[in-house]
Amino acid sequence: MKKLVICLLAVMLVLSFSVACKKKPKEVPPPPPQAQEQPKVEKVEAPVVQEPQLTEEELFLQKSLDQINREKPLGTIYFDYDRAVVRTDAQGTLDANAAWMKKFKTAKVLVEGHCDERGTEEYNLALGEKRAKAAQDYLLSTGVAAGRLKIISYGKSQPVNPGHDESAWQMNRRAQFVVIEK
Repeated sequence: MKKLVICLLAVMLVLSFSVACKKKPKEVPPPPPQAQEQPKVEKVEAPVVQEPQLTEEELFLQKSLDQINREKPLGTIYFDYDRAVVRTDAQGTLDANAAWMKKFKTAKVLVEGHCDERGTEEYNLALGEKRAKAAQDYLLSTGVAAGRLKIISYGKSQPVNPGHDESAWQMNRRAQFVVIEK
């Protein structure tokens, strides 16, 4: 009887050992959930905010006098030696200057008369004034209001070319225009 119990225990031990060592089936992870189709999102563009368009006059008024004069909106004219008569080749420049002044109706301009280095200071101051006056008269004849123009003579004190030959003198015999008020 004792042998039978031992045999049964041995059998039970072997069975329990074999059950314990049996491979467990691998757990298969569940498949991922099907992605649900998302409704299409339409792109909404941000509304374009347009800045107000400024007129040329408004842009002009926003600039400083230095900015305006650096842009040189008004052309310089040149004179013959010892003369204060507006040359025919200067008329186009003066017409363009007049058109600019008519466009920007609030601008006031200083007409500067200049001379070359030859002659006395007094003579050149008088000649520079005649040149500025000749340019002013031309602009007035085109319809520019007299109250928008002032003249001054610098004589030979502000040469643009410091040379001492005809090419330098020719550049210094001039009337130039400076915007002094807007």
